[in-house]
Amino acid sequence: MPDLYVSEQKSTNGNAAKKGGNPLSAFFYLPKKAKFENQDDDEQVILLLRRHPITNLPWILLVISLALAPTLLNFFPELSILPGRFQLVTVVLWYLFTTAVFIQGALTWFFNVNIITNRRIVDVDFYTLIYREISDARLDNIQEITYKVGGLLGTFFHFGNVEIQTAGALPNFNFENVPNPAQVTNILQDLQRNKGNI
Repeated sequence: MPDLYVSEQKSTNGNAAKKGGNPLSAFFYLPKKAKFENQDDDEQVILLLRRHPITNLPWILLVISLALAPTLLNFFPELSILPGRFQLVTVVLWYLFTTAVFIQGALTWFFNVNIITNRRIVDVDFYTLIYREISDARLDNIQEITYKVGGLLGTFFHFGNVEIQTAGALPNFNFENVPNPAQVTNILQDLQRNKGNI
């Protein structure tokens, strides 16, 4: 008897991630235009990771509350005795500060990246506009890969930490709050097994 409906089989490959995508995404598999400093000519970026967007919620809520704070001035009539120009300058300076908090949060999220290539892993830690720290390790120097998902938000939104132990004096790597940590681990293990081929 012929089959009327045959369901699609799920891929058993651990790398069943979508290729391409939004360059602002936190999980960017096989990005075409991703380049970084000291990248070899024949080195291909396999995965570009950022912290999960939900981890931006604290500084976004802070920016929203800072933006709404000047509206509370109407509830304090004592402040109306200040000259109008002084009040205007204070509010403008307040919004400049709020904009600076927003820009710092957005830049920190955007430029703190973890890159997995067909040859190595690269961890870029962006602290301020004038200071960043870049660490890398070759895939054959990776000894152990562990991922951890914890808490209600991490479980619900599927993000966690990927801890990578390296050989010898090389630094250990911690990809913090990245989306789909199990899939990141599978991709790294497949790259190690296949000597950088995906």
